[in-house]
Amino acid sequence: MSLRDLAPLAAVLGLLAALPFLVLPGSALNFLVTTLIIALAGLGWNVLGGFGGQFSFGHAAFFGTGAYATAVLQTTFGWNAWAAAGAGIGLGTLAGLVIGALSFRAGLRGSYFALVTLAFAEVLRILANAADLTGGAAGLLLRLQPGVAHLQFADRRHFYLLVVAVLGLALLACRWLERSRFGAHLVAVRENEEAARALGVDALKVKLGAIALSAAITAAAGCLYVQYFLYVDAGVAYGTWISVEALLAPIVGGIGTAFGPLIGALALQGLGEATKGIAGGVPGVDLVAFGACLVAVIAFAPQGLIGLARRRPARKRATKPAGA
Repeated sequence: MSLRDLAPLAAVLGLLAALPFLVLPGSALNFLVTTLIIALAGLGWNVLGGFGGQFSFGHAAFFGTGAYATAVLQTTFGWNAWAAAGAGIGLGTLAGLVIGALSFRAGLRGSYFALVTLAFAEVLRILANAADLTGGAAGLLLRLQPGVAHLQFADRRHFYLLVVAVLGLALLACRWLERSRFGAHLVAVRENEEAARALGVDALKVKLGAIALSAAITAAAGCLYVQYFLYVDAGVAYGTWISVEALLAPIVGGIGTAFGPLIGALALQGLGEATKGIAGGVPGVDLVAFGACLVAVIAFAPQGLIGLARRRPARKRATKPAGA
């Protein structure tokens, strides 16, 4: 990748890193951390669903595996937080490879693949809710131990910077996908798998690579979530909420683009907070706003907010008089 490709990434990350050092209340910092973790999960979904065309309804399986592994290894086995987080990402990646191998070898795609991922996430939720190792229905509570060694920080802005750094690595991976040979093969499989196979692309290998990368990024979001809130249960880790949020962010922001999930997450979470503030905290009103936003995007901006922004300058150039 050239410096020209990296310049927008550096600008976005620099702006995000500077935000918490402005005069912001604690609630705004919590909003930013949560939003960026959701954006990270959205980037993971976008690798598989946006670039690869393999829509998943069960990315909670990877998010929850990363979160639970990080918590269990610390609370039960006394692991260092950094090692536990690394293992959580590794186990999340392994979960992706297992689901991918079972699904793709069976030739599942489209709605069949989406339903299989949803089923895996639900099975894991039920198991986590019943197992003693995961704390059952009560969940797991991590001890408050501020310090870099424990991946906890007395100043929450430092944890926010860690989230920005991990988000930056995920964005870098997505920018690489847009320019790499592997990314081109992934898009070819998305557009026409049979034609890609005829041209010599190993479709199974490409899809397994995509789901592994997708699961790793989403598992990293789960690790950060549990380290920030110091608590996890089956409903949080494997609940449908994160699968829906991870899916909505890239669709609203711009599916198959590097910055789409980040823009979509900021737009959706901002809309949700504004709606709850206007409605006085009525339960579920933010979900109504999400649904309305999704319908509007599908109807008027099928390529998301990024596509809408790109279309306006093109429309202006098309309507400009010749010779002007």
